[in-house]
Amino acid sequence: MKRSAQKDMETEPYVFRLYITGASPNSLRAVNNLKAFLEDHLKNQYDLQIVDVYQQPHIVKSVDIIAMPLLIKKNPLPERRFIGDMSNNDKLLKSLNLAQ
Repeated sequence: MKRSAQKDMETEPYVFRLYITGASPNSLRAVNNLKAFLEDHLKNQYDLQIVDVYQQPHIVKSVDIIAMPLLIKKNPLPERRFIGDMSNNDKLLKSLNLAQ
C-alpha cells in the first residue's frame, strides 16, 4: 500500500499559479518565460493557471500579493513564491525547489 501511495505522489503534477497585471510587457514576458521554463524542466508534469488580477481584483487580498508578476508553486508542498519576469532560470530552479 505504501508503494502505490508513493507512486501516486511521483506522478502528481506540479501546480503553479502565475498572477499578472493584464497584457503589460512585463506580464507577457513572465508568461512566455515561464512556459518555456516549465516545458524545459517539467514537460507534461505541470498545471499552470494564469490569473489576471485586473479581471479578478478580489484575488489580490485573498492571496496576499505584494508585487507582480507573482508565481506560486502550490503543489507539491511546501508552497513557494517567486516574483519577477521569470527570466532567471537558475533562480527559478532554486526558489521553486526544483534544482536536482
